[in-house]
Amino acid sequence: MPRSPEQIQQEIDAARESLGSTLDELAYRTNPTRLKAQGKAKAQAFLASPTGIAVESALGLVVTLVVTTKVVRRVRNRRRAKVVVGHTRRR
Repeated sequence: MPRSPEQIQQEIDAARESLGSTLDELAYRTNPTRLKAQGKAKAQAFLASPTGIAVESALGLVVTLVVTTKVVRRVRNRRRAKVVVGHTRRR
């Protein structure tokens, strides 16, 4: 049975309404301000959790070790360079 023009118009209007609500939902989900706030809230919640505190502590320890190692190596290399320079001048 063929559809009447009124039925076709109703289907078009329903599809348009559905598409409009879908677009509104996509606009809400992809709103940069909302995503930023949501990400910030999740990060703060994670960092306040016991796991987040442990990760933060471990990261701090790793950074401290890396910086300390670099400083110690730099000091040692400078001392070695002074010894080598001083040694060659004596000859």
